[in-house]
Amino acid sequence: MTSSLLARLGTFFYLVNPNTTTFQTVQDVPYYTNEAIPLFVAFIILEWIVLRVKKNEKLRNNDALTSIGHGIAYEVIGFVIRSTTLLGYDWLYQYRIIDLNWNSPVVWWLAALGTDLGYYWFHRAAHEVNIIWGSHQVHHSSEDYNLSTALRQSIFQRYFSFGFYHPMALLGVPLPAVLVHQQFNLIYQFWIHTELVKNCGPLEWILNTPSHHRVHHGANKWCLDKNYAGVLIIWDRIFGTFEPERKDEKIAYGLVSQPQTFNVLWLQVFYFRAVIEKSLTMTTWGDTFRALFYGPGWVPGAPRLGDPSTFPDVKGPRPKYNPQLPLWHEIYVILHFVVILIMQQVFVSEFAVIGA
Repeated sequence: MTSSLLARLGTFFYLVNPNTTTFQTVQDVPYYTNEAIPLFVAFIILEWIVLRVKKNEKLRNNDALTSIGHGIAYEVIGFVIRSTTLLGYDWLYQYRIIDLNWNSPVVWWLAALGTDLGYYWFHRAAHEVNIIWGSHQVHHSSEDYNLSTALRQSIFQRYFSFGFYHPMALLGVPLPAVLVHQQFNLIYQFWIHTELVKNCGPLEWILNTPSHHRVHHGANKWCLDKNYAGVLIIWDRIFGTFEPERKDEKIAYGLVSQPQTFNVLWLQVFYFRAVIEKSLTMTTWGDTFRALFYGPGWVPGAPRLGDPSTFPDVKGPRPKYNPQLPLWHEIYVILHFVVILIMQQVFVSEFAVIGA
């Protein structure tokens, strides 16, 4: 049990053994993300305790439960509809340029670097292509920045990632290796959603850290479209999208135009409606397609990503949407979330047993 727990904890920091995380077939790949869920919950509770003791702060239950609701929906739907994002990967793998043994350490490292680079470009596209931003904005919709924020995922976003990881097939990276590292990449990004870790020293030059990712979640003008990294911040440094955290300016978390709701389903879909409405207001077919595939801040006559001088300059701190419920209502909702979380774990276990 201790060994298993330590192994699961290691995935949070990509501290895993290549020999024990290499698999020949897709069926052999463990569901690492689901195995990490109990630890996600434990760390969220631990963070809440530390905040109370150290800073006399606490998680806002309404925001945290909304994030957890998104996480449950993401996992359940993702488990039912699997492998669509990598559809055609095995077919492309037949035409690989390099032929490597599936259990070669080279394959493991190629998959680790390739997956992280693919994530960088997909994540960047999610900010620079309006229709994809329609899914990704969910993750940025929390006005708090804590470990629960990491669970606020879009149920649609993963399907927009089709094609970003496929080039690895031509390099001889088999599909099981990609599936492994996609999970490790996602799990790693959990722990960087916190304000408790201020600076990681020399690691700040190489790894994506809480400091770097806090900037990414800011609505301040200087934070927009920066620090897209998953695990390695070197991609942002190489491609010119890196921005260090500023000590003299507080970050305002959330969206530039912050929706005033905790409705999980609404937050998942509302921006798609805005994208369609924007495209329908255009007077030419060219502008209609630009409204869909240029940046969220684009308007006719502006550069592809919009004119930054026209963007609202959000400053922190800003007032948060924070409706209050009676204590017994909060307890009622929390108990329901506990039941749903347990059901989700049972559902995934049973689904795996019946060979889905």
